[in-house]
Amino acid sequence: MTRSPFLVRHADIIFSLKTFLAAVMALLIALAMDLPRPYWALATVYIASQPLAGATRSKAFFRVAGTLIGAAASVALVPNLVNSPELLSLGLALWVGLCLYVSLLDRTPRSYMFMLAGYTAALIGFPSVSEPAAIFDVALARSEEIILGILCASIVSTIVLARSVGPAVAARVDTWLAGARGLSERVLAGHGADTSSREQRLRLAADAVEIDTLSDHLAYDREVSRDTPRWLRALRLRMLMLLPLLSSIGDRLDALGDDVRTPRLMALVADLSRWITDDDVAREPADRLRTAIAAQSPKLDAGSSWNEIMMACLLMRMRELVDVSADCRVLNQAIAEGGRPPGAKLAFRAEAGVAPIRHVDHGMALWSAGGAILAILLSCAFWISTGWVDGASAPMMAAVGCSFFANTDDPSVGLRGFAKWTLVAMIVVAVYLFAILPAISNIEMLIAVLAPAFLLFGYLIARPATFFIGMLLAANTASLMALQSTYSADFAAFANGGIAFFVGVEISALTILLARSVGAEWSVRRLMRKGWIALAWAAASRGNRDRAAFAGLMLNRIGLLAPRLAAMPDSALRDVDNLRELRVGLNIVDLRRARHGMSPRTLLTMDAMLDELAADFRSYDGGAMPRALLVRIDQALLAAMAESSDAVRGDALIGLVGIRRGLFPQAPDYRPEALNRLAGSAAA
Repeated sequence: MTRSPFLVRHADIIFSLKTFLAAVMALLIALAMDLPRPYWALATVYIASQPLAGATRSKAFFRVAGTLIGAAASVALVPNLVNSPELLSLGLALWVGLCLYVSLLDRTPRSYMFMLAGYTAALIGFPSVSEPAAIFDVALARSEEIILGILCASIVSTIVLARSVGPAVAARVDTWLAGARGLSERVLAGHGADTSSREQRLRLAADAVEIDTLSDHLAYDREVSRDTPRWLRALRLRMLMLLPLLSSIGDRLDALGDDVRTPRLMALVADLSRWITDDDVAREPADRLRTAIAAQSPKLDAGSSWNEIMMACLLMRMRELVDVSADCRVLNQAIAEGGRPPGAKLAFRAEAGVAPIRHVDHGMALWSAGGAILAILLSCAFWISTGWVDGASAPMMAAVGCSFFANTDDPSVGLRGFAKWTLVAMIVVAVYLFAILPAISNIEMLIAVLAPAFLLFGYLIARPATFFIGMLLAANTASLMALQSTYSADFAAFANGGIAFFVGVEISALTILLARSVGAEWSVRRLMRKGWIALAWAAASRGNRDRAAFAGLMLNRIGLLAPRLAAMPDSALRDVDNLRELRVGLNIVDLRRARHGMSPRTLLTMDAMLDELAADFRSYDGGAMPRALLVRIDQALLAAMAESSDAVRGDALIGLVGIRRGLFPQAPDYRPEALNRLAGSAAA
């Protein structure tokens, strides 16, 4: 087995050393420049630093922008409203809420800029109410110190043993594709409906969302080829299409009984399985499989049986699976080698794929923003009513805590953890301030005594499981220690500030627990409801981009569902096949496009079915679909069978079969003669 490179094996330790170097640089430069709060530069290094260089640069850029926007907001609000504490509290709370709302709607690295713009105004504004005339100087100093910390973090991350985002993304993609090959093998072997296969599909959907998030940083990584982000977008499109394709193939194989699955067909399925699971870069070209699939595809006409239609659907999806798998191999090789292999071409039609659309929940974003506003206002009310001189820390921490955990189902859990690790940081700071620092007489000794704690914090940040713990400990320790050019610790001031920290966090936790927290099951049901509304939208809308937009949105939601379902091992919701609904939606959109070539009679029947489907999904509650809809679908199948155009008839039949199988998997086979008898009876 090949050993990983040294930088990869010891990446956590190297990151910790690099981050401490950047932090020391920022602190020394801030002290040399005689900045009023040099410890802000120290804290910023640990907040902005990421193990991957591209991620550090992207976060640094948006942190600078967010800091400047937040500082400008505090300068605009504090001098004009300082004589009315209630209005100033409301103004800052509304600003934090607005920025948080926009941040939650923008699920890219840019969202950090909006979130930071909100709580930076609180961090600068609330402590400045006692000296409003100095607000501009305070905002300018904070901006200078933060920018200094960001520059030091970015320079060290880029120059000293830089770790590129590209290899990390490539490794995640390799792991994902290996999992997809294993899932393909199980599905083609007839085990697509097993619990293990369903769990694997959910894991792959969740991992695809994580890869998508990580790939956002590629544009900021100088070590990556300019073509790599484009190749990764194309690969991600095909990665996501594998999931509904495999789900559809598994369903068709289950629907075709043993008497219909001929030895010739099963030999082709086994051949496809061997070809997909072959991880050799130089595996056999796909053209032979495409030819074999075409040779078995039945020609659909007005007299085609249900089994022939199902067979045509299966073979069409198998052909798409061949194209997608071949493209994944080409694009993954291009990303790994920094260039597309000579003569390689992409086979899968991109316009039939997935658009880069992410789930956005305006209601939850507004609810989270409202919870943050309420927590800040309650903290301000406590501060104002008690006349507590150091009480400004309470609304400050309410703004920071509510912003950090707004995108979780239950922010109060994160806020409790925030309070716990802040307490740990206070204990560390107390030891430093009153036991260690009084004996320090020069900068060399200061760096030496700071090293053990901050190297540990950096190591925790480098590990995903402890990232947030390390970041909280580092940022809070640096901020509460408040290092200056001279030692001036005061226990009363330290205790006062610490208590105010806890008051803000506890008020936030209690407020959020009562006004905003929801469970994972509630979030799952909300996401599922959003999916049903999307199906109604797909049935009622038209347009060439409908399919790609719908697929991208639904797959992103499935990726968001996966970790929540994993946290609910005993819930009945884990048995819901969300990819089935995705398949139904894709077939609906395909049918909408095929309808433009239909005869008026068929078009009328098709639109009536789609309109009823849209209405049923608008009021759907997760139970069985009404049997009247099955009759509508069968009537549409009967009308489509009479179409004279082979292309229109084939597209319509495949789309209708997909809808029928997705919504009524246990229904008896479609029988046109039964519908004809029913129509005759109605006419009589």
